[in-house]
Amino acid sequence: MLKFVCFLLILSGCIACNNTNQNSTAKERPVDKKAKEIVDKCIEAHGGKNYETFDVSFDFRKFKVHLKQTGTQFIYERTTTDSLNNVYHDILTNESFVRKRNDTTQVLSKKDEDKYREGTNAIAYFVLLPFKLSEPAVILKYVGEISIDNQKYHKIRVTFEQEGGGKDHEDEFCYWINQSTNMLDYLSYANGGPRLRKAVKRDTIGGIVFQNYENYEILDKTIPTTEYDKAFLEGKSKLLSMIEQSNYVAK
Repeated sequence: MLKFVCFLLILSGCIACNNTNQNSTAKERPVDKKAKEIVDKCIEAHGGKNYETFDVSFDFRKFKVHLKQTGTQFIYERTTTDSLNNVYHDILTNESFVRKRNDTTQVLSKKDEDKYREGTNAIAYFVLLPFKLSEPAVILKYVGEISIDNQKYHKIRVTFEQEGGGKDHEDEFCYWINQSTNMLDYLSYANGGPRLRKAVKRDTIGGIVFQNYENYEILDKTIPTTEYDKAFLEGKSKLLSMIEQSNYVAK
């Protein structure tokens, strides 16, 4: 669990780009057109224009989560209650982050503010995949294809621009997109330990597909994220946990 929390903090630094404007570097870099076309189709299959405006709440682990998007403006919220019945409410928008304890705004150290902001942002990032792959600092690269359970997949490697990509812009991820359905069925990352997630349950809420995952540890820690599929197929992985959302409510 500690490793997962650490990973959320690292990943959120990478995706800080959703709070920044597009920069000239992102505009000028060469674009892998094949990878972009595949990801665009995947985003369309998972929700398309419904991502432009949505308002959904759900349960995730110990949190009540609320995600709202109107054009480029967003509000991400998570609420939890501790053992003393204190209610903590984290609120992240394009412009600010606020943490409240029993409706009283907290004065936080820079370290704690970053921790809670990034934790809130990271929940939204994973839940809103593949939509988040359209952000300006994301670099897409087509790295091949593979068959898993008689399904053919495109493999897309994802890295981040140094400017706009956060302090850990060198992090690498891989996404497996089904060639028949255009759905995101697997994803992998190395931060917090080598992990591969397999989509096992889908709920369509407000026209957007939300996914639950089996979360596997890849036992060979020497291979790149783009090769985790092979380790998975060879049985060199271990099921660690389930990544699940439940009790969806859309407005």
